[in-house]
Amino acid sequence: MRSSSNVKNKIIALARLSSESQRLRSEGKRIVVTNGCFDILHVGHVRYLAAAKALGDVLIVGLNGDESVRKLKGPGRPVNREQDRAEVLAAVESVDYVAIFPETRATKFLAAARPAVYVKGGDYTAETLDATEREALERTGTKIEIIPFEQGYSTSELFEKIKGCRL
Repeated sequence: MRSSSNVKNKIIALARLSSESQRLRSEGKRIVVTNGCFDILHVGHVRYLAAAKALGDVLIVGLNGDESVRKLKGPGRPVNREQDRAEVLAAVESVDYVAIFPETRATKFLAAARPAVYVKGGDYTAETLDATEREALERTGTKIEIIPFEQGYSTSELFEKIKGCRL
C-alpha cells in the first residue's frame, strides 16, 4: 500500500514538469500524457488511465485547475477541489505524475511535458482536438491516440443519478 507521502510526491508543479520530462526522456522513457477535469473519479476513468499507461513507460496526467473547470463545466463545478482531485488521481496505480494547470486548454502543459503519446477519450478525434493543442503536439512530433469510452461510465450521468437519489 502506498503511503500518503508517496501519493503526494506524484503531484508535480507545472513549473517543474519540463525538467522532469526531460530527465525521463534522457532515461529512455516513453512519456504518455492525458488531461482533463477528473472531478469525480469512476471506474471508466481508471480503465482509461490504465489503457493510456499501457502505451508507454510513464503516464503524466494534466489536471484542469478549479477555475478552468468552472469555465469548461459551468457553475457548481468542480465538486472536488483541485488538490483533492490531484491526490485521488495520484493514488491510481497507472498514474506516475499529476500536474495541475490553470488554463482551460492544455497547451502549456503539453509544451512542458513534450510527450511521445497524447491520449484522449472517445468523445474526441484527432480533428476535433483544440487547434492550439494539436499545434503544440505537432511541433514535438507527438502521436495522438484516441481510447474509446466504455459505455455506461460518465461523470455527467453519475451526477444525474446522484441528483435523483434521496438522502
